[in-house]
Order: sequence, then structure tokens, then C-alpha cells
Amino acid sequence: MSMNCSPGSMQRQVQVIADFQFGRGAGRALFPDGCGFIFSRTGRIRQVTLGGKRLVTVRAMDGKFTLGIDGALRLLASLPAPAHRVVVLDEVAEFIREGKNTFAKHVVAADPGIRSGDEVMVVTGNDDLLATGSAVLSGREMLCFNYGVAVKVRQGR
Repeated sequence: MSMNCSPGSMQRQVQVIADFQFGRGAGRALFPDGCGFIFSRTGRIRQVTLGGKRLVTVRAMDGKFTLGIDGALRLLASLPAPAHRVVVLDEVAEFIREGKNTFAKHVVAADPGIRSGDEVMVVTGNDDLLATGSAVLSGREMLCFNYGVAVKVRQGR
């Protein structure tokens, strides 16, 4: 498969997308030197890996990232709380770790900047990563509602 750009420019490209999606500095934290790239049949970046582990997948529909567990751990370490986090009750931590969806009634805190559709990290009160997923509700709605799915969990840890 032919590539039109160098690995360095591809890395810079994904860093810029991460800075846009998660905030300034997220790109360098998420994608250090040495990242690998998996391409689609059309030659677009499909996944970014580090040491054989998936950091992110690029969504074909909008070019934004879905986080792998390894990518979420890197992001969690670099972004100060509450950025892109949904904090849940300790009683439901094991269910979410198994990949079950996060319900609004179990949310105890959430980044008020979260919008529906954003990629988020579900964590315990101690900021321990449980899962990654897509927000169904905004951060404020997660705290107001007592029913329904707050985060559609993609991958548990």
C-alpha cells in the first residue's frame, strides 16, 4: 500500500486531531514517538498502536478517535480531572469493568464539558480507569437524570 506522507507527518496529524478532540497537549501524551499505523484499504489511518497495543481507532464517519484501554490510560495520566471523565459508584465498578453500559443513576460526577457523542473514560472515585465509551448524555444531564444509559461502554478494563 502506498503512503503519501512520512511517519512523522502522520504522527503530527493524529496529534493535532487528539488536541482538537481532547484538549491541548493530549496529542503528545497520547502519541509518543514510535507509534505504528494500521491503514484501511483506501490508505487512510484506521488505528494507531504503540508496542503492538491499540491506542485509538479512527472513526470513518467523522475522523475522531475511539479510545483503546492503553490510549485511555495514557490520556488519563496526562489530563487533570475531571477532563473527559465520568465517575461512578464503587458498587457498579466490576460491572462496568466487564463492559456493561454506565447508567445515569450510578454517575456521581462528570466533566461538565462532556457532550453527547463525546469519547469518555469511566473511572472510580480514585480515578482508576474502568472503561472507555461514548457519552449518551451530556455531563450535566448525567448528574440530573436518574434513569437511562449515560455512557455506552465500548471496552472495559
